[in-house]
Amino acid sequence: MESPDELVSPSHQVRTVWQVVATMDLTAFLEPIQARVGIGGRDSTDPHLLVALWLYASIRGIGSAREVARLCLECRPFMWLCGGVTVNHHLLSDFRVGYAKALDELFTRSIASLVKQGLVKVRRISQDGTRVRTSAGASSFRRKSTLNELLAEAKQHVEQLKAILEDPEKSAGLSMKQKAARTRAARQRQERVEKAIAALPELEKRQAKLSKKVAQKDKPEKLKEPRASTTDPEAHVMKMGNGGFNPAVNVQLAVDTESRAIVGVEVSDRGTDNGLAEPMRKQVEERTGLKVQEQLVDGGFASKEDVERAAEQGTTLFTPPKPPRNTEKRASAYAPMPGESDVLTAWRARMGSEEGQAIYKERAATVETVNGDLKTHRGMGRLLVRGLDNAKCVALWAAMAYNLMHFGMALAS
Repeated sequence: MESPDELVSPSHQVRTVWQVVATMDLTAFLEPIQARVGIGGRDSTDPHLLVALWLYASIRGIGSAREVARLCLECRPFMWLCGGVTVNHHLLSDFRVGYAKALDELFTRSIASLVKQGLVKVRRISQDGTRVRTSAGASSFRRKSTLNELLAEAKQHVEQLKAILEDPEKSAGLSMKQKAARTRAARQRQERVEKAIAALPELEKRQAKLSKKVAQKDKPEKLKEPRASTTDPEAHVMKMGNGGFNPAVNVQLAVDTESRAIVGVEVSDRGTDNGLAEPMRKQVEERTGLKVQEQLVDGGFASKEDVERAAEQGTTLFTPPKPPRNTEKRASAYAPMPGESDVLTAWRARMGSEEGQAIYKERAATVETVNGDLKTHRGMGRLLVRGLDNAKCVALWAAMAYNLMHFGMALAS
């Protein structure tokens, strides 16, 4: 005979995960669970168990709810967490993305705990974005004319299905569960096509902006008509790290350079990082209650306006200036330009100095390694969920798992 507590050793990592989760305030996860006096209902799975399962799954780099459900029956650490409680992949999948606001608040409280203990100071943060492949297929991207045709077909299918299900003779062989499943599938298909059509105006706006830049080239190329995905309308085709183009989302991370803790998470549908530095800085300050004094970002994030605005807000921005187009007139990007403000002149001098370049090297040594860790080891290599909100939930789980690995004992105290 074997005690359930003997499934894992006393020093196993899963015990640290449970110690941390046991200290968490999960009130927000309990609010949807309604109880009525005098009426017996179905037992609800404890959110502490589900949070622990997803944190440990993220530490192990598992991003599939079906795989987690399987491991709860076969893998000793997962069996130890469950303690005899059964879970299925539907429950796990719904929980992972069904509490976006509560999960975001939980991440904030974990960061606040590290700040309170003096482990995180955010005096200097580094930020970087990474493109994460989504589940949308390349063939799901359609033009406006095709999307309108698909929407008409989806509406017609919904009406036809409704007529069949309301006819007792035609739907005699279907159970209530099968009827509900077919209705839900038809409705969701129509909603996805409608969202794809709704996403086109923004894509056309970006296309018009891009066409102006292309027109300035010596040999302008003809741009393709914007297309949106019918399976994941919020995913867009982006240039990936390997040089190819795939449907993806842009996951933004901010890291405290001193402690290497993840202090900010955001997900964008934009293929470029321009303009994303200031929102992330504000997010970190709101989560920690501290002032970001220095922010390290690569050249794709900031413009001259961003540098000046950051200076007005009391933050020194470290980002490399663009190289000069005409090296004969201006030999270095760090040389001051006529008519520029004192803030921009100081920025160029700062980035050209040995001290500034030494500080800027911390960006690659911190946030880029964290990005690589999440994509390689924490299940962020490819997203199995749809939509930006759901993608952010997955990113938050991965970020919390990363912080738990590095600050487990501090978070458990």
